[in-house]
Amino acid sequence: MDAKAVVKILDWSYDQAIQGIPGMGTAEELAISYSRTPGTAKENADKLIRYQILKCGSSGFLTNLGGLITLPIALPANMTSVLYMQLRMIAAIAYMGGYNMHDDRVKTLAFLCLCGNQVEDVLKQVGIHIGKKMTERVIQNISGNIIRQINQAVGFRLLTKFGTKGMINLSKSIPIAGGIIGGGMDAYATKIIGEKAKKMFITE
Repeated sequence: MDAKAVVKILDWSYDQAIQGIPGMGTAEELAISYSRTPGTAKENADKLIRYQILKCGSSGFLTNLGGLITLPIALPANMTSVLYMQLRMIAAIAYMGGYNMHDDRVKTLAFLCLCGNQVEDVLKQVGIHIGKKMTERVIQNISGNIIRQINQAVGFRLLTKFGTKGMINLSKSIPIAGGIIGGGMDAYATKIIGEKAKKMFITE
């Protein structure tokens, strides 16, 4: 697997998050369900993130979900499920922030959120200044070339991440320990990614 293959996986997963899969609502439906609750957009996003953390930390839930998702490139079921859930969460947060989920620029920024604490490093790498209202400026000025650069940079970073996850998955031959390690890592990563998405797309 190379960085291009990772981007292909992200493209496919994002499309499924937007369109929905059997038994799971679309990212827009998820966003609307949380937007109906009392509170600001940030508060509602926090509620959404907390619920997704619980789901991504549940190995049973993810294994079942993995059976419904068939990626164009083979990945372990729990990795497939986590990736789908995280992209669906990010897309929903973007919608809650007033962004068009179908815009390729928004999709690229959603991919970027998957880098977690490396988001700022990727933006600096492609020459984007980080500051207030960063997302609005990126959306206005991002070119096709910058989109490709960001996608490639994200692909390289997630390729390394997939390799690390692969080693973690080996620990699942010890059921209890493996489940705790895998579920805990997924939940922690989802929390960081959710916070980055909130910072990226909700500016109130």
